[in-house]
Amino acid sequence: MSLTNFFIVDSTLREGEQCPRVNFSTEQKIEIAYSLAEFGVEFIELTSPVASPRSRQDCLKISSLGLPCKIVTHIRCHSEDAQIAIDSGVNGINIAIGTSRLLREHGHGKNINQIIDLATEVITYIHSQNPNLIIRFSAEDSFRSSFQDLLSVFLPIQKLEMIHRIGIADTVGIATPFQVYSLIKSLRQLVGSAMDIEFHGHNDTGCAVANSHSALEAGATHIDTTILGIGERNGITSLAGFISRMYTISYESVSRYNLKKLVPLHNLLSEMIGIPIPFNHCIVGESAFIHKAGIHSKAVLSNPQSYESIDPMVFGLDRQIITNHRLTGWNAIADRANQLGLNLDVDEIRQLTLYIKQLADQKLLTQNDVDQILLDASI
Repeated sequence: MSLTNFFIVDSTLREGEQCPRVNFSTEQKIEIAYSLAEFGVEFIELTSPVASPRSRQDCLKISSLGLPCKIVTHIRCHSEDAQIAIDSGVNGINIAIGTSRLLREHGHGKNINQIIDLATEVITYIHSQNPNLIIRFSAEDSFRSSFQDLLSVFLPIQKLEMIHRIGIADTVGIATPFQVYSLIKSLRQLVGSAMDIEFHGHNDTGCAVANSHSALEAGATHIDTTILGIGERNGITSLAGFISRMYTISYESVSRYNLKKLVPLHNLLSEMIGIPIPFNHCIVGESAFIHKAGIHSKAVLSNPQSYESIDPMVFGLDRQIITNHRLTGWNAIADRANQLGLNLDVDEIRQLTLYIKQLADQKLLTQNDVDQILLDASI
């Protein structure tokens, strides 16, 4: 699988609902779904319609919106869940069951052979009811499952020729990029090129974005994301983080998305759930395109690519060079004077820069303070 040819499965309306501070209304879910579709994600994953009566109603409602992306829902490996999901009108069903020893013993209580039998039953049932449904079968807690157990489950499931992709989940966020690459590379070699592979990476150790990239390098085709990376515990791969990672590798890989909708999409969610966008969040954080140190500012003024791997204008943003601090340089001060339409020579700029540095050592300055100093000097 090429790094320019992948699909985003956005799970803000499923995994995101598991974030402790999230309680979406139906209207909010619909607004998020429209916004995700406008951005261009290929799949939107919804909470299982079995979860609650309203979850079922929401699934029916969103599935009927006629969005240009595929609507899928995430269910347990139960035939009863499958029937309710089928009736909800979704385009696809994502089945998950734990394959690690811990989840087998303390979760569903089934051994590997029982998992295979149950999965075969559920997949066969879904296919018999609607052969057009997209089916994904995922091994929850893949990285605490033995490779042999994963093969024991995936290979007979693949032979059914009824599923479209298998799912690998770093459920507790313990995998390293190399481990993700190694596992998915091995699975790709075994299942062949026809079978799609989806990766779901939790961010407990801060590796979700890197792990998602490694998954693609190894042959995965689908990556799960959420807006702001929200989800259970520390959440999963953030949409903006994944977009920024792929942008720096190949702009072509993300150019199909409506990139100028990324910031409004994050602002929308932030307002809905009352969680501020982290200042250092990829692309959408307030510090993403701010330059401070003098040496950085000088280079960026000459060529933005000197210290920018991402062009903010592609996302409808502007870069900012701040001057109200002790680290500022005379090139930044000169640029600010020029923005204010002031005619100050180099010697004046250098003297003013030294003065601003001295003041900044003594107290906090605002940008207005610096601007006033420059305006006063020009009189």
